[in-house]
Amino acid sequence: MQEQQDKLHRGLEERHINMMALGAAIGVGLFLGSATAIKMAGPAIMLSYAIGGAAIYIIMRALGEMAIHNPVAGSFSRYAQDYLGPLAGYLTGWTYWFMWIVTCMAEITAVAVYMGVWFPGTPGWIWSLAALVSMASVNFIAVKAYGEFEFWFAAIKIVTIVLMIVSGAGTIFFGFANGGIATGIANLWSHGGFLPNGVQGVLMALPMVMFAYLGVEMIGLTAGEAKNPKKSLARAIDTVFWRILIFYIGALLVIMAIYPWNEIGTAGSPFVMTFEKMGIPAAAGIINFVVLTAALSSCNSGIFSTGRMLYNLAQQKQALPVFAKVGRNGVPNAAVLISVFLLLIGVLLNYVAPKQVFVWLTAVSTFAAIWTWGVILLSQLRFRSRLSRVELAALSYRMPLFPYGSYLAGAFLLLVIGLMAYFPDTRVALIIGPAWIAMLMVVYYLLGYNKQRCEVQPAIVEQSL
Repeated sequence: MQEQQDKLHRGLEERHINMMALGAAIGVGLFLGSATAIKMAGPAIMLSYAIGGAAIYIIMRALGEMAIHNPVAGSFSRYAQDYLGPLAGYLTGWTYWFMWIVTCMAEITAVAVYMGVWFPGTPGWIWSLAALVSMASVNFIAVKAYGEFEFWFAAIKIVTIVLMIVSGAGTIFFGFANGGIATGIANLWSHGGFLPNGVQGVLMALPMVMFAYLGVEMIGLTAGEAKNPKKSLARAIDTVFWRILIFYIGALLVIMAIYPWNEIGTAGSPFVMTFEKMGIPAAAGIINFVVLTAALSSCNSGIFSTGRMLYNLAQQKQALPVFAKVGRNGVPNAAVLISVFLLLIGVLLNYVAPKQVFVWLTAVSTFAAIWTWGVILLSQLRFRSRLSRVELAALSYRMPLFPYGSYLAGAFLLLVIGLMAYFPDTRVALIIGPAWIAMLMVVYYLLGYNKQRCEVQPAIVEQSL
């Protein structure tokens, strides 16, 4: 009876999954960080996002093939466990868990910064604590509550970008808010050319671009709680690449067509500049509200992800058994609670620890994302190799261009790692990241996890569809 109770509830509907996939691909980086990326590559930054987006699409299709065949909460950690071995599942699960802990620490601190724009006299820790408590409460209610909040958080970001693209297109083609004079798209090549910093600029921007895509793989973690994973996951993953084209490249195209690329970033967020061009006096306030909801969304998703990953690790006997317990609400309460407690410590650390410590911790996030994506590709290759001809023919969702797409995406990830090693600002990630993996391996053998046998059986998909 208890084993039956310790199952996650399938409370996420298709509209939740679709909007979560979209929201996961659109973060604060687009609204505030795009100016830095534009300075590196100029108008050619669109190539960086397109190339990175193509790699992410292949990785997500690889994840989707496994997730639809076997929809479990642990997602890529469980697939690494099943197809690459217990050590790979352990390393991937704990690394991804830590990545979201660090990311959430940064996001709840960011909430204090954004609220400080409107309430400069209020201590920042109050807003950080309020953000953590509110998002934790949402996660403790039920998975459907989490899905609803993510639905509306994503909707705010999408509406903002669509409004900017539509109004910007009016300026480009019809001279809207520009005295009736159409700006056209000549700014894309009139200031040093489309590649003002050459191919090097495109390559320099790739690590930042890939960091912007961090979190899109979280959709795999919803597989264990999606009402109809076969349909909802397939549709969400299939549209990832086109969403990236529309929302990232479309938004950047509009911004750089209206403003010379070398002037972007001199007056704050490119989005603020564009809305002010449209004659909207509250542009800064609007964008501040949008990035606030984006930070809350990231915190919400982080609490969800850490809880589900700990739940999965406990099922694999690679974490305390209490984390595998599920409450009546269908939520792994203990797993969520410990993650929230660590984030509470993060609120304190943000105000007492040197900033350099958090720079190093953030570097682990970048490393963890590339590690996770690489493990997804390797797991899918091993997954395919284990299928018989009959099982292969029965796959309802397949990765395109197999296996060449996997090889290309893997080579691209190696290129990004090489670029991170080349540039001093990102080199620290390749020091901290491997050190983290080494520490996990020591713990793995010291605690005897290498002698444990995971008794979790793969989910029978057809029963849940």
